[in-house]
Amino acid sequence: MVTPEVAEETTTETTPDDGREWYVLYTYSGYENKVKTNLEHRITSMAMEDKVFEVVVPTEEQVEIRQGQRRTVQRKLLPGYVLVHMILANDSWHVVRHTPGVTSFVGAGSTPTPLPQEEVDAILKPMQEDTPQVRVTFEIGERVKIIDGPFTEFLGIVDQVSQDRGKLRVLVSMFGRETPVELDFLQVEKS
Repeated sequence: MVTPEVAEETTTETTPDDGREWYVLYTYSGYENKVKTNLEHRITSMAMEDKVFEVVVPTEEQVEIRQGQRRTVQRKLLPGYVLVHMILANDSWHVVRHTPGVTSFVGAGSTPTPLPQEEVDAILKPMQEDTPQVRVTFEIGERVKIIDGPFTEFLGIVDQVSQDRGKLRVLVSMFGRETPVELDFLQVEKS
């Protein structure tokens, strides 16, 4: 059995001083959402709402560009890990630890180690952002084909990627020399 260590706590305005902490669970990679669902069901069925408060799979929205199409997708920030906000006691530890898909708590030996609030805030911050991150799959030196605009059907080489502006500078061979052309991510595809 695990006996929670008594730790000095710093209280924040949003966290009551009742011993609740954030812990990290190891899970099978790809089963994070299933573990979250299973754990939430176990918490309810075993009446542990007063000790296990929140289960989070850290994700962020990203805009991917594939085949000239923008798609918004959810990406896991920490594949193979789930965060749990709970009061660590023998009964709550048992409920969480024996949830299908949970392999163990993160910590030294058999004692789970709580995450400092600053780390939790840093992990959860991307989940609270309104604008999705643009995920660029273009790399400098990569060959691309222009599919939109006045240079349609031209081939070029990526010279610069401007992630924040959503633009690429592509070197296009025209009139016997390479000419830099600034294009939107949607105007090119990998060749």
